Amino acid sequence: MVPGHAAPTALGGPPARTEQIGFTRVADGPERVLAAVREQLKKGATQIKLMAGSGIISEFDPLDALQFTTAELQAAVAAASDWGTYVTVHVYTSEGVRRAVRAGVRCIEHGHLLDKDTIRHLAEKGVWLSTQPFAVDDHHYASAGSNHKNREVCEGIARTIGWAVKHGVKLAFGTDLVLDPGKAHRRNEMLVRLGTYLSPVEALRTATSGNAELFRLSGRRDPYRAAPLGVIAPGAWADLLVVDGDPITDLSVLADPERNLRLFIKDGVVHKNDLS
Repeated sequence: MVPGHAAPTALGGPPARTEQIGFTRVADGPERVLAAVREQLKKGATQIKLMAGSGIISEFDPLDALQFTTAELQAAVAAASDWGTYVTVHVYTSEGVRRAVRAGVRCIEHGHLLDKDTIRHLAEKGVWLSTQPFAVDDHHYASAGSNHKNREVCEGIARTIGWAVKHGVKLAFGTDLVLDPGKAHRRNEMLVRLGTYLSPVEALRTATSGNAELFRLSGRRDPYRAAPLGVIAPGAWADLLVVDGDPITDLSVLADPERNLRLFIKDGVVHKNDLS
């Protein structure tokens, strides 16, 4: 995140701390966006994520603010396409999503404030929606403005997921919980919460084979391309969990992995075995 008082690098300002450590790149104008995307791909990025709209934690911009022009988005899409991969965007609002789709973006991250027509538009264009079943207490912010935006986003979840299911939008699952190991348990809780809006089977499919299908949009940049992903088949890359309970009928058994995940195999290696 760039402080609101900081001058942009395009106007002579210093790189933000997140740029200094290679976490983000701030770019204004199509040429700088093109250069920034190429730089990230050169460093090994498998796909590109742009902040096409404001965020909850953003101190100085409202949720309906748009942050890339169509030309800037198209520059990113062109660079990613030339590299054989795709662009996904962080954005909450209908106007921001429609601009991104026009530019050729393949996936929307969040989208909690979309209207029904825009969600139908995603289905028509085959654009993915990677959304999160947030609850207000998943995040707490020092800023009253951020807490207000958090509540606004959470209020849109039921509508967004409901309309997405109704219109057949391709759904992926994420948690947006990063950089805080203390909140790791909430990832399990959010998967279970997804069952509020989807059947247990639909929720599990979204988080497994659905996510795997989205990853495959990165083509030759896909780090899992050496073997099938998201399927149970000979030669496939797959993790195996043995669950004490039936998540197909009761997702809540996944909320307590310490107790209910009895066997855990990753990449063919047994990391936990409580069956004996």
